[in-house]
Amino acid sequence: MPSSGESRVVLVALTPEAKAALGGAEARISIFPFRIGRDSRSLRRTAPRTLVDRRKRAARPTNELYLPEAAEPFQVSRDHLQIQHNGTRYVLIDRQSAFGTIVEGTVIGGQQRGGAVQLNDGDVIIVGSSRSPFVLKFCLR
Repeated sequence: MPSSGESRVVLVALTPEAKAALGGAEARISIFPFRIGRDSRSLRRTAPRTLVDRRKRAARPTNELYLPEAAEPFQVSRDHLQIQHNGTRYVLIDRQSAFGTIVEGTVIGGQQRGGAVQLNDGDVIIVGSSRSPFVLKFCLR
């Protein structure tokens, strides 16, 4: 976890679907690894709380951010990706998702292969294929 002297990590929503999933225009990442995946628990919730703070829950969730999808083919896998911090840099790891993750136009993982890429300030992340509605920007502030 970054100390108070390090950058603040924020995911910024670039689509309405991403904004709804984040519960606003942006969300701060304060726990690493930060996992993102499809919300398969209930597709009928009217106002899902998608960001999960592991410190406040007795049972550990699979993901800190759940992305709701109601129609197949699903772009987002249940355990899609995670963002890690190794003390000097941030890395996005595709967790062997079906469609992969697009970072700055490059497909990472997909077809259950997995993969990793270093994240830089301003990188655009598409969770799933280029048709996915979940588009985020990785920002250091």
